Amino acid sequence: MATSTSWAQDVITCDLCDKPTQQFCNSCQVSLCSDCVSKHTEAFKSMSHEIAPFLDRKTKLVLPACQEHSGQRCEVNCKECNTPVCLKCIVSGTHKGHDVEELTETHENKILKIKSDTEEIQAKLIPKYQKEDIEIGKKISKTKSKTDDLGKESRKLRKLWHQEVDNIFDKIDSLSQSLTEKNLNALQEYHNKIRDLISEMNTIVKQNENLFNSNKLSEVNEYQSKLNAYQDFPEHVDLELPSLRSNIDQGKELIIEIGGFRATLKHMSPPSPSADVSRLTTGIGKLMDQVRVIATIPTNYKPLYGVACVGEAEAWIYGNNKTITRIDIHGTVRDTVTITCLYWPGDISVTKGRELIYSDDNSRTVNIVRHGKSKTLITTTQGWRPLRLCCTSSGNILVHVYKGTGPQTKNKIIRYQGQNIKQEINKDGQGNPIFKDGDYSLFMSENNNGDVCVSDCNANTVVVVDKTGRVRSRYDGTTAMRKESFAPRYIVTDALSQIIVTDFNNNCLHILDQNGQFLKCVDDCGLEKPYGLSVDSEGRLWVGLLYAREIRVIQYLEQS
Repeated sequence: MATSTSWAQDVITCDLCDKPTQQFCNSCQVSLCSDCVSKHTEAFKSMSHEIAPFLDRKTKLVLPACQEHSGQRCEVNCKECNTPVCLKCIVSGTHKGHDVEELTETHENKILKIKSDTEEIQAKLIPKYQKEDIEIGKKISKTKSKTDDLGKESRKLRKLWHQEVDNIFDKIDSLSQSLTEKNLNALQEYHNKIRDLISEMNTIVKQNENLFNSNKLSEVNEYQSKLNAYQDFPEHVDLELPSLRSNIDQGKELIIEIGGFRATLKHMSPPSPSADVSRLTTGIGKLMDQVRVIATIPTNYKPLYGVACVGEAEAWIYGNNKTITRIDIHGTVRDTVTITCLYWPGDISVTKGRELIYSDDNSRTVNIVRHGKSKTLITTTQGWRPLRLCCTSSGNILVHVYKGTGPQTKNKIIRYQGQNIKQEINKDGQGNPIFKDGDYSLFMSENNNGDVCVSDCNANTVVVVDKTGRVRSRYDGTTAMRKESFAPRYIVTDALSQIIVTDFNNNCLHILDQNGQFLKCVDDCGLEKPYGLSVDSEGRLWVGLLYAREIRVIQYLEQS
């Protein structure tokens, strides 16, 4: 049975049907059964055909049919046009007078080029890339080892710094106690002296009172006044009570003094993760009275769903297809990534390390893009699908996840540290839901103090939640006194801890303070259906207009 199967697999069939081949057209290099010989010659009757038994076939080049002259085969290659042509083409056709060469020669030259390229790839390029692969592997290993060493050194220095600080304050405590004891002893000695003098004077008063009524002349005559001895009050004890003085200006030497003791601790640590925020804070003043549109960027996305800034002059954007595009402030496309979603991403964001991430609710994953390829970063809990994203300055990722459909859809926010769940935000201290059920999104941003600021689109409310999950405030847009109902969408926070949110219904932005209190509206920039929102490293807002295919870059803070 195995032999029969092997024999059946070895049978060569006709190129026109499934019957075993018996004949071969040497002219066209086609295998044929007896029944299909006439079909083949009839179909190409304008051409000559050399039919031979299959075992006597001749393998040769198959010359293509001419596209201009029916029934003619191309025999030469037009060098000027780089295309196969027949003899009629070069005698009287469109290729008349052109330089040509035999197709067989062209074929041989191509084969030689293919062989040459293949040999170079095998002999030179692959070994070169393999060598680079090994070197990169070594560098990765070395970098990891260096990172481990840095961590060990950091922990060692941390211990030494803490030890130095402990030594300084141990000395301060010892000096403080010593100075206090010295002062207390002096005060106690003075106190005792005063009491002794009071006792002596009370004794003299009693003795003198006895002399008032004495009839003994000798006793009265013997009286010696001691008034002068008590007229000069004992010298006061002048005490210098110790005071503790210190400067704690960040970035300078830390100095602390007490008495004659002075300790200095130099600030030598690298800039903190909030250095960018500090730089922005020192360079930005209050809200501008009249905001300014500094750029209008056209895009190819309609609708334009999301914007995520990268640095000061670029942003990733996405719409309802499988691409995410990076553009600059001039509208130039810098990069395009094709993603793995079934339809389009649920949201995008940019990590602290400036890497692009996106959510895929169909596969329940949050993915990161590295070297143009997607890699799963987070898989959400069974039953919960990820949608909106926010990368925090601490390196965590906030993910809006939902479960169910329609008005009964459950919503919550999960804080991920790597792949691990660090916090869930969905209920207040009394166990009541923070966010309203419904099939609209939760957009969120983390403020500088750790508050999570959320656009609850089902409740049309901005909710501010502190680090512990306690609701600090709710803003429903009433104080802004807009014509239409408040419809918050994307939300960001800036270097001054202000909260900015797009209002889809009223074509404006609402700016709130850190506590969720209304400050002002930005409504004079032609913001037609604002949806996406991001803030760049220069403190400017990038507002995506859902249907206009545009991004407006807005300067809204005074630059000092």
